[in-house]
Amino acid sequence: MWQGFLQIAITLVILVAIVPFLGRYMARVFLGERTLLDPVMTPVEGIIYTATGVRHRENMTGWQYARAVLWSNLAMFILVYLIFMFQGFLPLNPTGLEAPSWDLALHTAISFVTNTNQQHYSGETTFTYASQMLALGYLMFTSAATGLAVAIAFIRGLTGRPLGNFYIDLTQSITRILLPISIVGAIALLILGVPETLAGPEIVTTLEGAQQVIARGPVAHFEIIKELGENGGGFFGINSAHPYENPNGLANLIETVIMVCIPASLIITYGIFAGNKKQGWLIFWMVFILYAILITISAIGEYQGNPLVNNILGSQQPNLEGKEVRFGWALTALWAVTTTGTMCGAVNGMHDSLMPPGGFSTLFNMFIQIVWGGQGTGTAYLFIYLILTVFLTGLMVGRTPEFLGRKIEKREIVLASVILLVHPIIILIPSAITIAFPEALSGITNPLYHGVSQVVYEYDSAAANNGSGFEGLADGTLWWNLSASVSLLAGRYLPIIALLLLADSMYRKQPVPETTGTLRTDTGLFTGITAGVILILGALTFFPVLALGPIAEAFLIGAGAT
Repeated sequence: MWQGFLQIAITLVILVAIVPFLGRYMARVFLGERTLLDPVMTPVEGIIYTATGVRHRENMTGWQYARAVLWSNLAMFILVYLIFMFQGFLPLNPTGLEAPSWDLALHTAISFVTNTNQQHYSGETTFTYASQMLALGYLMFTSAATGLAVAIAFIRGLTGRPLGNFYIDLTQSITRILLPISIVGAIALLILGVPETLAGPEIVTTLEGAQQVIARGPVAHFEIIKELGENGGGFFGINSAHPYENPNGLANLIETVIMVCIPASLIITYGIFAGNKKQGWLIFWMVFILYAILITISAIGEYQGNPLVNNILGSQQPNLEGKEVRFGWALTALWAVTTTGTMCGAVNGMHDSLMPPGGFSTLFNMFIQIVWGGQGTGTAYLFIYLILTVFLTGLMVGRTPEFLGRKIEKREIVLASVILLVHPIIILIPSAITIAFPEALSGITNPLYHGVSQVVYEYDSAAANNGSGFEGLADGTLWWNLSASVSLLAGRYLPIIALLLLADSMYRKQPVPETTGTLRTDTGLFTGITAGVILILGALTFFPVLALGPIAEAFLIGAGAT
């Protein structure tokens, strides 16, 4: 037991050690200060700006920034969809794969352009090397950079700065952050045994004399941006549980830390932008504590195992169903909470096999979206909760709410409410419709309460731009491809538009001088109240679903054990 928790603790210590350095580096990049990569990347970026006609000194309004996001993402979607539909005629197709169905191609293109990477297919049998590299790999960089750019624009507006230029932020997110880390990380994974080849599948003869086809491909560079960009879409069908994506403990450690380093560090970046590092660290530790609690809940549930199985065996055994033995119960629980907390969606074990505490933690992560949240957008959602907390506490003491020296008024609260209300609407309504027609639509493969979790998890994953699933669900159908696509689009772009408009509104407000009556937001008390607001809002919105899913399942298993 203690060895497992020691592995978790070491991972968390490494994360805490990385965060201040990466947070400061990202702040320097987006504040326009000098960095070590300037001699290499400045000329490259100059060529890109000249070739695309971008005026890199031109700031955008909230609507202009939002339109740039939407138009660029639409162009990316069309390009990738065409690659999918014509992949049978393109090179780098050693297995002769044809185009997927139109609805699967549609869902996949939408899923990857929204940084969700929800997969209703197995990569090695559906998409060619060209589609994996030129379409999916391309979107892994650009969708992650889009989220990072939106977060930086939001932080700028919140701290009284112009929002900046989307195309510059998109470019620098790739050239200064995603690409350099990916190059180093891909080389590390290559050394650890992750393949990187354009050769076709290898056919071998087994000890029994049978022929076996072993899929391979250009995996190493694909894997690192999958984790770093919180993309989550695997080169192979079983994702990071596959030994070619995640071969050993060290690779698993690297991929876990890489998955969470950017969203965790962005909180420190905010503190530097705001000129208040204390507040940045207070918020960081608030999220870290929630993260650690959810990991503990999940890990204990997996370590205690299934009481029904334990009664048969006559002894307590960890729950190893759906897990890779090389990772065990502890690292699988850590990964499950991390991948749903960061909205990455990659898996190193099957979430459908988690015990109810693990199912509760993963669902809850995607419901609240701030532990640590999606690439960039999760950090922005976190500050939406801060704004709501300022508003509520301001009402309690009879003062006009202020945040970072700017008044919080009707427009800001309406936009914040839109951001928080879109999420439950696009999860609960399609879930209810699907469950109402179990034979025709749902594809449920587990009975009773676990089946409810399967359906809700799929829409929760789509709406949160996470992409993982309670696999076993028969989701490769027209209904799932189209209905999940609606949740993907609404969950990504409606909040982004509202975030940018809110940031623009805050930027245009006149600063209010601080007085003795000003509510300070950089105290432990205020941070604790914020945590309470997050938990209360999450409970009020989603507790009935959790009660019908993992909580009821836990009671059912407990009753059966006695």
